[in-house]
Amino acid sequence: MLRRYGLTASVAVVVVVLDQLTKWWALENLSRQTIDLFWTLRLRLAFNTGAAFSIGENLSFARFIPFAALLVVGIVLWQGRTIGSKLGAVALGLILGGAVGNLIDRAFRAGSGGFFSGAVVDFIDPQWFPIFNIADSGVVIGGFLLVFVSLRAPADDGHEDAADGSEVDEPTDDGARGTEPGSDRR
Repeated sequence: MLRRYGLTASVAVVVVVLDQLTKWWALENLSRQTIDLFWTLRLRLAFNTGAAFSIGENLSFARFIPFAALLVVGIVLWQGRTIGSKLGAVALGLILGGAVGNLIDRAFRAGSGGFFSGAVVDFIDPQWFPIFNIADSGVVIGGFLLVFVSLRAPADDGHEDAADGSEVDEPTDDGARGTEPGSDRR
């Protein structure tokens, strides 16, 4: 269990660091120029004060987005304790790192409304899809991985270890469990 938490935390830290470094680079290098890479992909600086894909930008509910994101992070972490695979731990780390990366922008990139009113720095512009950043990529890829892991998870047949890490007693030949009162199996 600790290894999975360590893997989740490590992936989250890597995503946050990469996200913040690339945003810093974008702020320094894309404020006066756009860089065309190939096909329709280009790097262009943009600021998002709305929800994902700039939905709700300049609307009054946008200031509650960081609090909703904190709630989602809490739910993901709570549900994450049931993830039993390394790929699941990586998925949670991607989601957590992406959410924290964008929350850092909301908290520390000053906006006119005070704490958590800052804009998220976006800079990856495919021109046929909303502009995004590394944190957004982490959340989306992590979400897809989490769905994939959930669909591949074996059905619980009662013979797996319990969620708290203790063993589940196997039924005896007569169908009784060894830890029930009156059982002679200890």
